[in-house]
Amino acid sequence: MKYSIIYSKRRTLCLQIKDDLSLVVRCPYKTSDETVSKFVKSHESWILEKTEYLKRKNELYTTEKSVDELKASLRALITERIEHFSKIMGVSPVSVSINSAKKRFGSCSSSGSLNFSYRLAFYPHEAIDYVVVHELAHLKEMNHSRAFWAIVEGVLPDYKSRRALLK
Repeated sequence: MKYSIIYSKRRTLCLQIKDDLSLVVRCPYKTSDETVSKFVKSHESWILEKTEYLKRKNELYTTEKSVDELKASLRALITERIEHFSKIMGVSPVSVSINSAKKRFGSCSSSGSLNFSYRLAFYPHEAIDYVVVHELAHLKEMNHSRAFWAIVEGVLPDYKSRRALLK
């Protein structure tokens, strides 16, 4: 695995995968090549996972799909998943919208409106299902209490691994 190294005044090693899929290792001055090599090797699965995500993201952009097209395709998927999980959970949102939020994948208002970022289109369906269930659970519990997480876990027992796909 090829990578470039950037030495700086830092205390820890970190990895960065740039948009062009190049790998950068940032590390403290005087870090040995062997230490860097071991660090990269120990994070190989993370590197592969993130590289695949960026490839998928780049493919979507290079196919010249506009944001509107992404929103439309995601709306169809989200609507279908909401119908599926709403029946299981016994809830129904007032409205559903797809927005351009950068910092959060979904939100639920106190009036029962659900919002989803079009950026979810770049993630696997398992992750999208997690966000849908998460927001639907807020229709029962408008917080992140134990009761809320029990609702999510009741529908998706593997929600933690699905949530990890978003990180």
